[in-house]
This record gives sequence, structure tokens and C-alpha cells, in this order.
Amino acid sequence: MTLRTREYTSSELLAVVASRELRARRTVFAGIGLPTLAASLAHLTVAPELEIVYESGVCGAHPSHLPETIADAVLITGAEAVLPMPVLFGYVLQGGHIDVGFLGAAQIDRFGNLNSSVIGDWHAPKVRLPGPGGAMEVMANSREVFVVMRRHDRRSFVDELDFCTSPGPDRALAEGVRPLGAGVTRVVTELGILARSGPGEQLRLVAVHPGVTPGRVRESTGWDLAVADDLVTVEPPTAAELRLLREDVDPGRVYLR
Repeated sequence: MTLRTREYTSSELLAVVASRELRARRTVFAGIGLPTLAASLAHLTVAPELEIVYESGVCGAHPSHLPETIADAVLITGAEAVLPMPVLFGYVLQGGHIDVGFLGAAQIDRFGNLNSSVIGDWHAPKVRLPGPGGAMEVMANSREVFVVMRRHDRRSFVDELDFCTSPGPDRALAEGVRPLGAGVTRVVTELGILARSGPGEQLRLVAVHPGVTPGRVRESTGWDLAVADDLVTVEPPTAAELRLLREDVDPGRVYLR
């Protein structure tokens, strides 16, 4: 059973669609916010064996309710392990043990480079953002990276980043650095899904949400976005997925807006 568009919010749509992308994955390094929602829902649906890792060093988290920060004490109880930072980044991430890094960002470009630092000039920014945290290490060392973006417009999907916080493999290779992973391979937005297989490819539109046209997505993107020949329409959230999201994953609507 599926529900009509007006019966779910944009956040619920993003969380459900992003969770489906984690099918058959085993380890995910999840950022706080929509990535946490998606990973938690995937654990209850398409990826029951999924191990969720947080930047605070918590591995295999089983929280009783959603954490509000990566340092939320609720993550500790029932976790498989809590690791110090040198072990988490030096052995887990740099050791190549993360299947998917799941991140958010303020800006993204056609090659999947991310900006989470400033909007505008670095010395006189219009907006100063929280910064990368461990996103640079996640980008460089996860086998692949998924990004979820609440907003799909020309301010967020840009031809050139205002600042490159987390360079993908294409940019890193140009500087003589060879990352372990493929960089950003999937981007889930309010309009659809963009994808690429790895270095050397630009993101292209591979799926749209119900009621969204490819033309609208292209108009909302700051570069000449290619559209896949086999473009598909995303299946909307089902009643079962929404029930789990609302009643089990985030009943307090910590991240569901």
C-alpha cells in the first residue's frame, strides 16, 4: 500500500528513500540528522544486519530513542563497542571497514565535493556553518558515500563550491592524493536521486519523485545536469515505512519536521 504525496512530509520522504539505498549494506558511518533517520529505518526494514557507527566512537549502536547529538549518552547503552578517536579513525575508517559514509552538506558540486563550512567568501561569509567534523575522513575512506540534501536548488547544487570542506576522489587525485573509496555515489534530494559510479563521472539524475519532472530538477541544479536514459520514478513511502518512521524511529519528531 502507498500513500499520496500530501500524506507525508519532505523529511519523511527523504528518510524513507535514503533508507532504501542501504539495502544489503553492512556498515554505515552515519551523520546526525537525516542520515541517522535513514540508517535507523533501514535497520528495521531493508538492512536488518546493518551496523551503525557514529563519529563519537560508538559502533553497533542500539539506542532506545534517537540521539540528538553524536555525544548523546543514549548511544552508549547497548552498543557493541565504544572506541577512542584514534582507533575509530585510524583502524575502522582508514582500515576500509565502512561500506557507506552517510553525510549531509550545505553545498555539493557535480563531482560530489561537499561544503559544510561557509556560504560566501571565507573571510567575510554570509553564513558560517558547523564545519566538517569527521566528514573529510568519511569521504576519503568509506567505500562509497551517500549524501542526503533537504533542499535541491541552485544555492545548494552549485557549479563551484564557495568552499571545499570534503573533497571527493576527483579533486583529491588532482592534488596527487589517492583516497580509498569511490566518493559520493548517491545523492537523495527533495526532487529525486542523483548518482555516479565513482571517479571520472559526474552526478546524473537517475530517479525523480512522483510529480517531479526532469526539467524541474535540471532547472534547480547549478550545472548542466545529465539525465539517465533509464530514468525511473521513485516509489513513494509505504504505510508500513511511515508507521515505523513515526512510531518506532522518531516518535518525538527530533528530526522529522
